[in-house]
Amino acid sequence: MKFTVIYNNETFNKESDNDLTIKDVLDEMNLSSQTIIAKKNGEVAIEETSVEDGDEIQFVQIIFGG
Repeated sequence: MKFTVIYNNETFNKESDNDLTIKDVLDEMNLSSQTIIAKKNGEVAIEETSVEDGDEIQFVQIIFGG
């Protein structure tokens, strides 16, 4: 399967022969789900969401502090 990941205004074209979830892609990119919101094809997605051929996955960094 082929899919696209967008993070920090960069686009990454990815390929995998395995079934993946959003969590798998986060782990592969060394990103924490505690500081990232994931969107799949423009809709907010949870970690367990499956990634499918042709999907566009966008990771948005959450800004927080005090």
